[in-house]
Amino acid sequence: MTRILAIEAATEACSVALLLEDEIQERFEVAPRQHAALLLPFVESLLAAAGLALTGLDAVAFGRGPGSFTGLRIAAGITQGLAFGADLPVVPVSTLAALAQGTVAQHGARTVLAALDARMKEVYWGAFRCDDSGLVDPLGGEAVCTPQRVRVPTPDHWVGAGSGWDSYADVLATQCSMAAADIYRNQKPHAADVARLAARAFGQGNVVSAEQAIPVYLRDNVADKPKV
Repeated sequence: MTRILAIEAATEACSVALLLEDEIQERFEVAPRQHAALLLPFVESLLAAAGLALTGLDAVAFGRGPGSFTGLRIAAGITQGLAFGADLPVVPVSTLAALAQGTVAQHGARTVLAALDARMKEVYWGAFRCDDSGLVDPLGGEAVCTPQRVRVPTPDHWVGAGSGWDSYADVLATQCSMAAADIYRNQKPHAADVARLAARAFGQGNVVSAEQAIPVYLRDNVADKPKV
C-alpha cells in the first residue's frame, strides 16, 4: 500500500493530504499568511485519524512551486523537517501540475492552461494534458512572463485555471482564444492532487532526499521589474 503525505502552500490556500493507496483525506483552508500556523496541525490531525506515525509513510510530497515565495519556503521547510526526522524520501510536485490535476478532476477537462498570478504584471504558467490514467502530463516547460506572451502549445479544447486567469482574464482569453465558460479563475492547487501526482512519481522512482526538497521559483530576482 502506497502511503504519501502531501503538503501544498504555494498560494493563499494551504492544504495537507494523506494518500493511502486509492483513498485520500485532505485538510484545506484558504488562509493568507496563516500557512505556518496551520500546516503542522493539519499533518498531525490526518496522521492521528489514520492511526499512522510518520515512520509508517513511504514518502512526503510537496508542491514545489512556482507560487508565493513565503508559502513555498514554509512548505519546503516543513517537508524537509518531516522527511529528515522520519528518514523518508521526498517527492517534489509542480504546483501548476497540481492545479491542472484538480481542474481535470472537478471539471472533466483534458487540456489545461494553468496560470498563477506572479505579481509584477506577470504570470506563472504551464500547459498540461490528461493521459489515459486520468493524470496530467506537461506539454513543454513552465515559465514566468507577462500575460501577453502566454500561448497554448497546440490546437485543442483548452480550459484555463488559477489566479492568473482571475487577474488577467481578458488578456489571457484573447491570447489563448478561450471562452469565458472555459475559465476556472477560482481554482486552487490542492494537496490531494499533489498526492495523486506524487504517487505516480514515487512508483517511477522519482524521489529526492530531504536535503534536496527545494522550491522552484522560476523568477530569480523578485526586485527586478519585468522587461517590456
